[in-house]
Amino acid sequence: MSVLTDELRQKILAYVPRYPSKQAVTLPALHIVQDALRCVPLEAIREIADLLDLSPAEVHDTMSFYGIFRDKEHPLGKKRLWVCRSLACGLRGGDELLDTVCKKLKVHPGGTSDDGKITVEFAECIGACEGAPAVLIDDEARLNLTPDKVDALLEELRR
Repeated sequence: MSVLTDELRQKILAYVPRYPSKQAVTLPALHIVQDALRCVPLEAIREIADLLDLSPAEVHDTMSFYGIFRDKEHPLGKKRLWVCRSLACGLRGGDELLDTVCKKLKVHPGGTSDDGKITVEFAECIGACEGAPAVLIDDEARLNLTPDKVDALLEELRR
């Protein structure tokens, strides 16, 4: 049985004309699958490889090079919360923010809350230094997030 729906296949194939080769579509394909499934199962790697005329090893190499992709045994929660710990964020409380989030969710960085709703990770830089400390919620930046605002943020993410 196929892991990729027809819709996911079409989204991946829509990228092919935008790139000089099918191989270049590997990274967008991995993002599309992870966004939809919250992980990239082994069967999806095989199916992406078939779509792009690659070997599964080539797709897996790309997936394993980047630390952002999750396998089936370690799926993302419904929301992914990246806490920036760059120099700017660190100087303005980013490390304390990360500690506060982890304690409140009872997880370590990379872990997912017991309810499966929030995965917490740290980022070396999210490019939002003007609003340090900053976080990314999936792809949305939140600026000037201090530990006293964590409870409200986590409540919002749990909804």
